[in-house]
Amino acid sequence: MIWFNLIGTAFKAGAEIYKNKKATEVAVSEAQLLHAEKMKRGDIEYSGQIMNNQKEDWKDEFVLLVLSSPMFLLAYSVFAEDEKIGQKLDLYFEKLQGMPWWITGLWISVVAAIYGIKATDIINTKKK
Repeated sequence: MIWFNLIGTAFKAGAEIYKNKKATEVAVSEAQLLHAEKMKRGDIEYSGQIMNNQKEDWKDEFVLLVLSSPMFLLAYSVFAEDEKIGQKLDLYFEKLQGMPWWITGLWISVVAAIYGIKATDIINTKKK
């Protein structure tokens, strides 16, 4: 008789846990739907979803490393008194300055897109 009571209690507890799990899934689904509807109406920005998508992304770190590398080399050339690296950095910045405007603009657009900045936002900021 005791075993039947234990089985009954275990069954009730399992059913309650299952019911709570399903209720949680429904609540999360409804919250996601409400959030998507608010984004669609423009009540909230889409940036929250972008941040979720970029959590495992490595592009930001790569771009930061590429953009920071001339600064690291410049610091090394100054502190290590390495004239060759200093001369190569001068040549690098001369070549960079001589690049066509569209390549520079393309690079800036790509970097801005990686960091979630729209080119239209940059242009509109300059006009104000």
